[in-house]
Amino acid sequence: MSEAGDGQSRRRDQAARAAWLYFMRGRTQDEIAAALDVSRQAAQRLVAFAVSEKLIKFRLDHPIAACLELGAALAERHGLAFCDVAPSDPAAPGAVEGVAQCVADRLARALAAKEPVTLCVGTGRTLRAAVEQVEPMERPAHTIVSLVGAMSSGGRASPYDVVMRLADRVGAQRFPMPCPVIAETEAERAAFLAQRAVAAISALREDAAASFVGVGEIGWGAPIHDDGFLSDADVASLLEAGAVGEITGWSFDAGGRVLEGGVNARVASLSLETPPKRPTALVGAGARKLPPIRAALAGGLATALITDEATARALLEAR
Repeated sequence: MSEAGDGQSRRRDQAARAAWLYFMRGRTQDEIAAALDVSRQAAQRLVAFAVSEKLIKFRLDHPIAACLELGAALAERHGLAFCDVAPSDPAAPGAVEGVAQCVADRLARALAAKEPVTLCVGTGRTLRAAVEQVEPMERPAHTIVSLVGAMSSGGRASPYDVVMRLADRVGAQRFPMPCPVIAETEAERAAFLAQRAVAAISALREDAAASFVGVGEIGWGAPIHDDGFLSDADVASLLEAGAVGEITGWSFDAGGRVLEGGVNARVASLSLETPPKRPTALVGAGARKLPPIRAALAGGLATALITDEATARALLEAR
């Protein structure tokens, strides 16, 4: 490509990034200028250029080259079917909107089919945010299946349930998991999993087209701990056993190996398929998610990844 072509491509990339910060993150032109290390006037021109070139609609409509390159590199390194990388906002490293948009796009594509489709979902803040970005549709022949319950053993409900809200958005049938994430005892777990409803959900998963699951860290103050699904004693036990992350309640170590016994003997989610039997997209981003994402990829616990730019860079830098 000529130098002029390279310059035009870089300008479109920078304009797309400025538009994302302005329209998706609500940043002022001064804040955009600081984030991109340009003048305020240049930031204003970049946003105007993005509009004139129709790089944006209601969603960012121009893939940022750096994000595409990061995704391609991660996909190649870990043998993934795809890796979607959302732009990162330097001023808000914990923001989930960009990753949620990528997840919403994937969900919308899967659900756009007119023939019956079954999708499996986990829970979590980013997945729940993604559901809110899925355009409403009417797909009464589709089925949304939850891989994990949305309550603690004491009955406390998760604020990030996904299956019910997604089914409402697209007019689909919904099958929530009728169990706590982690039971009080192994005997209680066995009783929960013996329900006919659980057998029906397990059978539905066998016909699912894809799964979308969040990934969480294991530690003090981790969401699964703060939300009441793991007790202090559970966290201490898991850390001692070498746990670094969890998917649908199932804890795994730094090598992506699902732990045997201990707290995992009380997990009342559907079993974590290793390796996955269907396309399974892992959703997560942020510094605290780095160890569990790295471990899950190393252990082959997913076939795809949806993350953000900063996380993708950190994953590639780690050896």
